[in-house]
Amino acid sequence: MLRVADAWWRAAAYCLHPRTIAWSLAPLLVAGGLVGVLGWFFWEDAVAGLRHWIDHWGLTAVLLRWLDSIGAPQFRSLLAPLLVIVLAVPAIVLATLLLVTWLMLPGLVRLVALRRFPQLVPQGRETFWQGMAWSLGHSAIALVALVASVPLWFVPPLVLVLPPLVWGWLTARVLAYDVLVQHASADERHRLMKHHRWRLLGMGLISGATGALPSLLWVASAATLIFAPVLLLATVWLYTLVFAFAALWFAHYLLEVLMLERQFALAATPAADVSLST
Repeated sequence: MLRVADAWWRAAAYCLHPRTIAWSLAPLLVAGGLVGVLGWFFWEDAVAGLRHWIDHWGLTAVLLRWLDSIGAPQFRSLLAPLLVIVLAVPAIVLATLLLVTWLMLPGLVRLVALRRFPQLVPQGRETFWQGMAWSLGHSAIALVALVASVPLWFVPPLVLVLPPLVWGWLTARVLAYDVLVQHASADERHRLMKHHRWRLLGMGLISGATGALPSLLWVASAATLIFAPVLLLATVWLYTLVFAFAALWFAHYLLEVLMLERQFALAATPAADVSLST
């Protein structure tokens, strides 16, 4: 656990490195630009379409009548924009994670390796397309899990627990693979991900819980919905920072344990040779 904590504060320090700040602009520009364009052209249409669907769906009609009965008719106008946000945020989180993984993580791993582990010889043989298949495959599993858990979100405590659990698992699987894919052989990668799976999952869960914080921008006040397109861009920026920090955290931890494992194997080899010769 000391190595996990050590990697955490090192990742926080590396977030202030000029290269990290510069590299963070790439996913921010791509995801933020896409969100801005979609929000500018389709926000009002999406809200209008959902409002029409809400008004003509039986279950939501019951909910709206109940809101009127308790003297809260103003929530009727907020329900459609809130649903648009609820549907958009998971897509934003997933897109930001994948963009950080594809655009930032290789450079971040090289930065950590050159500054802390220059003697670590890269032994990865996987291609970019194999890494993309790994990321997209686990992303699909996470999306299925999120969709399947939606009915449980109406139980108040679970809506604060289930999405971070899913994002934490996805973050651990994707970042651990992409950190090790450049420097570890396939056998080393499988062994490290299996041996350290609970620590990696814990790191992923903390990252997933931290990744839920940008969503708090939307619960500050109902007035924030007026600035939804701008807040969507701010949310993308915050998610970029969260996943960049998580990538650095995983890089510092996994490259260190990879180096230690190779040193241990190298130290054990002469002893094994001597015992065989005698």
